[in-house]
Amino acid sequence: MPNTQCLIPNTQKLQDLMQQVSISSFKALSRAAGVSERQLLRLRQGKLEQMRVEVLLKLSPVLKMPLSELVTTFSTVELLQEKTAPTQELLQEIADLRTEYDRSQQQIEQQQEILLQELQQSSLQLLESLLLQWPTAAQKAQENPQLAAVKIVPLVQKPLEKLLQAWGVEAIAPVGAELPYDPQLHQLMEGTAQPGEKVKVRYTGYLQGEKLLYRAKVSAV
Repeated sequence: MPNTQCLIPNTQKLQDLMQQVSISSFKALSRAAGVSERQLLRLRQGKLEQMRVEVLLKLSPVLKMPLSELVTTFSTVELLQEKTAPTQELLQEIADLRTEYDRSQQQIEQQQEILLQELQQSSLQLLESLLLQWPTAAQKAQENPQLAAVKIVPLVQKPLEKLLQAWGVEAIAPVGAELPYDPQLHQLMEGTAQPGEKVKVRYTGYLQGEKLLYRAKVSAV
């Protein structure tokens, strides 16, 4: 009894391409490209007019073959002749390509947003020492105007505040503030305190939106 798969015109072509990229079966190709085996059957039958361009775009990189070459390899002569003039199928292919392009642009924009967030996070890590130590140093300098350091406070504090404001970073509480102890937001440096008991802020902490960056360091009152 003849092998049914061999009776399908382009089966051997597809198997040869699969062998070149070390894909052992149609099921494996289906999983790798994220397309159905029914679509692969249409490809083997040369019925590209029944396939979405999106499917060919997925198969092209997996088989390591340019899209134009993939279409030429698996198209029948009759199909190529039909495609020489604009048809409804060709217009649909163009529309599908436009949809794929728009989707790719959206993915690029999402990746750019992720990269921006990663940049902000890495910058915050570089500024960690300044973020945690500067508010306390500035507060001490302001308490004693005789200290020469008080003159440099605006030079550093204002740019830092602008940077944090642009990134949506807010201080949990100012240094020296007395407030109810919240273990989610506060870290005890000394003494003991129960939630709700009054503590004093020694080093401020920071939030970015709803995300906690650093807990404020406090001591019991």
